[in-house]
Amino acid sequence: MRERIEEVKKRIEEAAKRAGRNPEDITLVAVSKNFPAEAVRQAYELGLRSFGENRAQELREKYEKLKDLDITWHFIGRIQTNKIKYFVPIVDYVHSVWREKELLEIEKRASNIDKVIKVFIEVNVSGEETKAGVRPEHIRDLLMLAKDLKHIKVIGLMTMAPYVEDPESVRWIFFKLREIEEDLREDFPELTELSMGMSNDFEVAIEEGATFVRIGTAIFGKRE
Repeated sequence: MRERIEEVKKRIEEAAKRAGRNPEDITLVAVSKNFPAEAVRQAYELGLRSFGENRAQELREKYEKLKDLDITWHFIGRIQTNKIKYFVPIVDYVHSVWREKELLEIEKRASNIDKVIKVFIEVNVSGEETKAGVRPEHIRDLLMLAKDLKHIKVIGLMTMAPYVEDPESVRWIFFKLREIEEDLREDFPELTELSMGMSNDFEVAIEEGATFVRIGTAIFGKRE
């Protein structure tokens, strides 16, 4: 794992330099879903601090086992409204909000414990019917709603590109998300972050402006 983490960090650094960016501006979120708490502890001991989970139950189980570590937890999966109450007390970031009811439920649960959750709005850039995410033309509606919520801070946009062999073929998706955010920033200056890029395409995502990359396989290996 040490070698894999060092390799990922090196690739992040090189991609940032190619884009004339500071590698320090990119947050590596280690996606630990389907791996045991012991693997998270090992990655933590090797220097990682941000971890992403996509299921509320699995997140809760790992959180209980790893309470002694100062981990920054990210919820990155598709949101079931009835599970929000389980992950809000644990996470600092939610990457996958795209419906009004999700925003309102996160606000409700966060207000109960007087906590502010940092949120990315998930955007369906590719237009695939099977993909989650709000259509670009509806992002403003969500941002206007979020402006009035006291326990949610929308910090940026997120997307998932289709899995492809050649990451160059999805570069346009990352470029487009950055373009959308730049267009919105005039009215919503708080949009400063882009969560995009996974194990197979994070270098292209960084070249196009990613500030958070969500990497699982390249750190933990293949899932069962």
